[in-house]
Amino acid sequence: MVQIPESTAELAAVLEQPVDLNFQLPDPEDEEILEYDFQQQLDNAWVVCDRFDLQTEIWRGRILRIVRDREKKGGEGRGTGFLNWLKTREISKSQAYSLIELANSADTLLAEGKLDPDAIRNFSKRAFVETAKSPPEVQQMVSDAAQKGDRITRREVKQLSDEWTAMSSDLIPEEVKEKSAGGSMPARYLAPLVKEMEKLPETHLKPLQNEIAASPDVDTVKQVTADARYLAKYLDAAAQVQTISQSSLDMEIALEEALRLDCLNTAADVVKQASVLEQTIGKLYTTWKRLGNLSDRLYVDTGASTPQLRSLLSCIESLTGEIIEVPLDETGEQIIRLKVITENL
Repeated sequence: MVQIPESTAELAAVLEQPVDLNFQLPDPEDEEILEYDFQQQLDNAWVVCDRFDLQTEIWRGRILRIVRDREKKGGEGRGTGFLNWLKTREISKSQAYSLIELANSADTLLAEGKLDPDAIRNFSKRAFVETAKSPPEVQQMVSDAAQKGDRITRREVKQLSDEWTAMSSDLIPEEVKEKSAGGSMPARYLAPLVKEMEKLPETHLKPLQNEIAASPDVDTVKQVTADARYLAKYLDAAAQVQTISQSSLDMEIALEEALRLDCLNTAADVVKQASVLEQTIGKLYTTWKRLGNLSDRLYVDTGASTPQLRSLLSCIESLTGEIIEVPLDETGEQIIRLKVITENL
């Protein structure tokens, strides 16, 4: 276990310790080296760097956590000491907290006994971060593999995570789970399906589940995943569009009609764009009002001695009046006109 030095002498001793990063890299111009051997030597060196980088950043995260906690206990109370410490070492605040999060994840896995300290060297950095974000069951499976000496990359973590998601989710019909367990249905197709179905209310899940159970194949899973994604977009956007919510429109029946005509994707995009347009109009009105108020204030503060400022106000009159005019091209041959009318209903 590496100890953090407490004095200048200890620091010097640490810096004098040899670091095993002295690789014998292959000569790129040596034609006698077989391509397989060439790639293998590079891959081995890269793996060592990856592991060294991970362990270094875990320790950096621990150091930053100590500096931050010390500041909380005896600092000025505003975190200025911590921020100055980061500034001196050219570390951004977001980078610092990312390292602290990495250190917290490592300490949690070690404290819970899910991971042996020596097994950390079997992870790539991205794989370790991905493991720390995974459910406890996935963490345990990945840790078991690492402690057996297996090299853990982000790809392995994602594969185990997908397999666990597919087999543990109640949203996947048993017919599909059996195919996944037998190897004929790759788990990588089921994880996105679960993710999209989790966004849907229970009333909309049954038809999708029935469709998969009736045809438990990859093409059906892909199609249902897309349908679930569009359905979630449709429902989410519809709830945000005031023009729709204030009408007598029955969105559920409209949804059934879109499904019957196989145009759910288009219907979802229509509702989504309606939501975007409403929000844009609201932002436009707020900006228009603010620009008008600022123009009025500047007009009061100017006069004959500031002709250019008065010219500025004249230039933007086309944007501050009740009719807003904006050219659509540089020639000014095409102009869009919007009339702003506010009413209290």
